[in-house]
Amino acid sequence: MRRSLRVLTGTLVAALLAAASTVIAAPAQAAVWSSSDRWGTWSSNGYTLYNNVWGSGYGPQTIWANSTSNWGVWANHPNTGGIKSYPNATRYLGKRVSALGTTTSSFNVSVPTSGVAFTTAYDIWSSDNAHEIMLWMNKYGAVGPLGSLQTTTSVGGHTWAIYRGSNGSNQVYSFVRTSNTSAGTVDIRAIAQWIRARGWFGDVTIGNVQLGYEITSSSGGKDFVTNSFSVTG
Repeated sequence: MRRSLRVLTGTLVAALLAAASTVIAAPAQAAVWSSSDRWGTWSSNGYTLYNNVWGSGYGPQTIWANSTSNWGVWANHPNTGGIKSYPNATRYLGKRVSALGTTTSSFNVSVPTSGVAFTTAYDIWSSDNAHEIMLWMNKYGAVGPLGSLQTTTSVGGHTWAIYRGSNGSNQVYSFVRTSNTSAGTVDIRAIAQWIRARGWFGDVTIGNVQLGYEITSSSGGKDFVTNSFSVTG
């Protein structure tokens, strides 16, 4: 009995150690920070991450970060209409359009392409939040921009179908890339100058520059990963 007990105990300890080793060896998705709070935020090096689950009818969503340039979310939002969330990374500029020097942003993302409805988009705001510039870098599923089509043109390093409208609180200018991309660089100054030249806004101050995922549905749970993101200017 004692021998059997010792063998059993030794086997159990070995199994527990093996399990613990497996857990420790597994890659930690949230090495620095994570949150399942719908309003969870984290700031570092001039950037702020927001979980930002703001829409109605949402499901669970967890944001994680290894850094402010390498972060992502797991989201399980039901397959119903309406935007559920816009998890994003934000940097504040605080410069008038006329005072912008070289102002660019680069990004690289890994996103699901089926069973979802979302766009990977920049959201660039005037400091008074009266004007919103959206740059749709890719889109999947039943999603579309606000407003009516104004033109199709190349500006800021990409070719866009450009829409203009209002959501009742602010003017929205949606630049929808004519083909999806998961990585690239955008010239924010060129886009702001283009809008100003059309008379849609004046010499406004550009405030927050955000990159994130505007998610309508991700039923069953999907991963959206920002491999890199930066804003210069």
